[in-house]
Amino acid sequence: MAASPLPTELFGYEYYQNPYPAFAWLRDNSPVHEFRFPVGDVRTWIATRFEDVHALLGDPRFSNDATAYASREFLDSGMVLGADTPVARILTVLDPPDHTRVRKLAMGAFTPRRVAQWREPTERIVAASLDKLAVSESPDVVDYASAIPAAVIGEILGIPMTRYNDMLHAIDRAFRPDDDKDRIQRAFEDIAEYGRELIAEKRKMLGDDLMTVFIQARDGDDRLTGDELVSMLALMIMAGLDTTRNLIGSAVLALLDHPEQRRLLMSDPGLVPGAVEEFLRYDGALTVGLFRFAKEDMEFAGTRLPAGAPVVAALQGANRDPRRFTDPDRLDITRDGPRHVGFGHGLHNCLGAALARVEAAVAIPAIFERFPRLELAVPRSEVTYSENWLLRGLASLPVHLHGTGADGGKGGAR
Repeated sequence: MAASPLPTELFGYEYYQNPYPAFAWLRDNSPVHEFRFPVGDVRTWIATRFEDVHALLGDPRFSNDATAYASREFLDSGMVLGADTPVARILTVLDPPDHTRVRKLAMGAFTPRRVAQWREPTERIVAASLDKLAVSESPDVVDYASAIPAAVIGEILGIPMTRYNDMLHAIDRAFRPDDDKDRIQRAFEDIAEYGRELIAEKRKMLGDDLMTVFIQARDGDDRLTGDELVSMLALMIMAGLDTTRNLIGSAVLALLDHPEQRRLLMSDPGLVPGAVEEFLRYDGALTVGLFRFAKEDMEFAGTRLPAGAPVVAALQGANRDPRRFTDPDRLDITRDGPRHVGFGHGLHNCLGAALARVEAAVAIPAIFERFPRLELAVPRSEVTYSENWLLRGLASLPVHLHGTGADGGKGGAR
């Protein structure tokens, strides 16, 4: 394949720091683009225009289930991890009818009444996280953004924090870049084992929490199996931590980069819900979606795809598409227009999106209310993003707090 004229190599270091120039070039020149995915060196396609991404995520000719439909090259690359454990069959890789059944049972945990109940523990946890940030010797917004979803998801799931931390550490080992496939497989097995133990403990002490809802979920004679409960628990922890952490971190940075938007947000609390949607569109928690696989030879958006072809939906490429959004590279928390795909679309839109929105709506304005003179503690050029092909997350965001707001409490100013 000839050398690519792309401004940055896909899924290379410069791309991870700023994927938007590459997405802009692809939208104009190769909207469904063939390349070699660097992990496993697999022949892959990436879609970047909003119209194509939206279609791809809802097209029944594609599957998320690699074991059933992926190309032999993809399967042989070792990219299907966690085989023979419940984690390999999480909701995000299921197709109908299994996906329809499991998601319907799980959605009982996300009623409007229950979502409204999450605000109080979120506010309490945010306040405690701000207290901890205030006395930190090295304040870092990513630490703040990580602590909130970890505590919130543990509390609303009803999981003892010690066991929850065990699960988090196993998940971290499972998804850390590593050539040792046996070590990764053991991490997945640990996730499954922790999950089974947590569920067994919860069955003895049911309460008003999400794990109890999942355990009791029933539709007629149908209910979640033991393995499905383990995979649902793992999914809630994985998605509940990463998406919210990344959203809070990137949103705080965006407001530091755009002081006029920061002032506008702090002057009008009514703008917060729309601002959260704009943060998701502007620099969301997920750069791309999970692989989708062509079930058959087909033509998609003018491109011929062989059966088994892995295709990646560039969510943030779609969210910056000028064909869909006016002046898309500008942050505008008053933006009122087309819907973004920051949480996906179709069958596999993010199950925990409602929780992420609640946490972000509390945590983002709260840090600026507590520390109104918050500023970067390093040059802007030194702020970097993690090298993660799926997630868009800051590696760190060191800040100067410069004391607190009108409450006059102790600050961590430096």
